[in-house]
Amino acid sequence: MSSHHRDRPFLALTLRALAAILVATMFMLSKLLGQRGVALSETLFWSRCITLPMLLDWLWWHSGFPRLATKRLGAHTFRAVCGMGSMAVNFAAARMLPLSEFTTLNFTAPLFAVLITALYLREHVGRWRWGAVVCGFVGVVLIARPGDTAIPLLGGACGLLAALSSAVISFQIRDLGKTDQPISSVFWYSLFGSAFMAVTLPFVAHGHDATTWGLLLLLGVVSAIAQMLLTASLQYGAVASIIIVDMTQLLWATLYGLLVWSEMPPATLWLGAPLVIAGGVVVAWREYRLSKLAAAQVWVKADA
Repeated sequence: MSSHHRDRPFLALTLRALAAILVATMFMLSKLLGQRGVALSETLFWSRCITLPMLLDWLWWHSGFPRLATKRLGAHTFRAVCGMGSMAVNFAAARMLPLSEFTTLNFTAPLFAVLITALYLREHVGRWRWGAVVCGFVGVVLIARPGDTAIPLLGGACGLLAALSSAVISFQIRDLGKTDQPISSVFWYSLFGSAFMAVTLPFVAHGHDATTWGLLLLLGVVSAIAQMLLTASLQYGAVASIIIVDMTQLLWATLYGLLVWSEMPPATLWLGAPLVIAGGVVVAWREYRLSKLAAAQVWVKADA
């Protein structure tokens, strides 16, 4: 393990809370850009491309180019593929759904993390975490209101797929953070991600007015800072322990919905959201307890 990787829970939670504000802002801007006729792939391109000069400028003034060194370009490339796919379904869901409902569906990421742990990593998952998964997805059913046309089927599907992809990305970033610095992960993700999206520009890009260009620039800046904060938080804290802080996004998403689109969350959201949030809280609590138990066993073995 590299010397710069340390578990610092309070710092990780603080970084994640700040990132939650910026992530909610990022989705609000994406929704605005969609309403102004900007294609999804063009939005994705600028969100990543604008990050690169910001990073390079910071690295130049801080003599930080050696921090980009990596022996895992393959892992960074795969992370960029997954990351751009994740951003695509997130932005698509944000455009199709009210922000508060989209954000709540995104809260199922910790529940998908449990499923990945059990089905892919083949680790034991006890009754508490399985109960949390059931509780959370009951909340999703209440929010989606089957048979009701309030939530588009495609939008709801994109929202859940976005949560699943976010869980996968969290594990990838945590793994890359064991060997590479946060700014390295963000740089290679932005470089490869913008290159992938540049291929689509000849087919979707067109002229914009000054306001739209300003929104695209703001989206890129907000996205860059949010990505740095998210990556750093996962370097200093375990996925399941800090992902719970993402739930503060609901406050900001609801506020943006009210101020920008006059969206009033439906009553079913307030029935389903507590169940989804409760599931995430239980997952985080159980992961915290299990990590403490594992650490105690390591100390016992070391003293034996």
